[in-house]
Amino acid sequence: MDNPLPTLAISTSYLLFLWLGPKYMKNREPFQLRKTLIVYNFSMVFLNFFIFKELFMAARAAQYSYICQPVNYSDDPNEVRVAGALWWYFISKGIEYLDTVFFILRKKFNQVTFLHVYHHCTMFTLWWIGIKWVAGGQSFFGAHMNALIHVLMYLYYGLASCGPKIQKYLWWKKYLTIIQMVQFHVTIGHTALSLYVNCDFPHWMHYSLICYAITFIVLFGNFYYQTYRRQQPSRRDISSSSKVGKAVSNGNLNGLSRAANGAPLMGNKEEKPQDNSGRRKRKGRAKRD
Repeated sequence: MDNPLPTLAISTSYLLFLWLGPKYMKNREPFQLRKTLIVYNFSMVFLNFFIFKELFMAARAAQYSYICQPVNYSDDPNEVRVAGALWWYFISKGIEYLDTVFFILRKKFNQVTFLHVYHHCTMFTLWWIGIKWVAGGQSFFGAHMNALIHVLMYLYYGLASCGPKIQKYLWWKKYLTIIQMVQFHVTIGHTALSLYVNCDFPHWMHYSLICYAITFIVLFGNFYYQTYRRQQPSRRDISSSSKVGKAVSNGNLNGLSRAANGAPLMGNKEEKPQDNSGRRKRKGRAKRD
């Protein structure tokens, strides 16, 4: 924490791997990494739960306010506990770079989107600033909320890593995205309230956080629309397809009933000319006879 260079070096290495990793894996078979992913994801569940628990308990012991809480730079045990939990939160964002590493090693290149890279790279890099100067106070709110959401998120990924027998029960993936978007709206509201009451916390950080949260709302909203809404057929398409299906089924049933009665498997319009022609033939024969 004395120097930003280690954090910048790790983030630069991450971006470098984004460029070199796909080239290295281009002509190679993808790694499965099933056991590794199970251990990794459930380890992240425990780490994020630990961070949430420490922040919640320490903030409660220090009688933190959820509306306005200035940073206390004293050596109070509760404040040191909050700072320690926030440091672990910062470290967890560096560990999350492994999400991208595993995607590339498994050749899941479609998962490495702009949203994915932007989220991972900026969270780790920018949180160094938060831990350096404001490791406490208002910073605890967003961190402990995000840590709780990551418990659910890595729990989902951990269960999904267990295989198809578990994956068929994981119907709640899209709700994780919804929860994340709700989180960003709550963050904006909480930060705006802090500015409204003129809380003793760096205002430039508040304004920066609002702008940062807006970028996530836009990116996650676009991801949700492209993934879950755009692929679903509209009500008009569903009703038209159901009408076509009913018409086809009715036609087939009518044809089957006629075939069962000994009549040819044809429509009414095609059957009438045959019946009329037959009658005309019989009438002609009668006249000739």
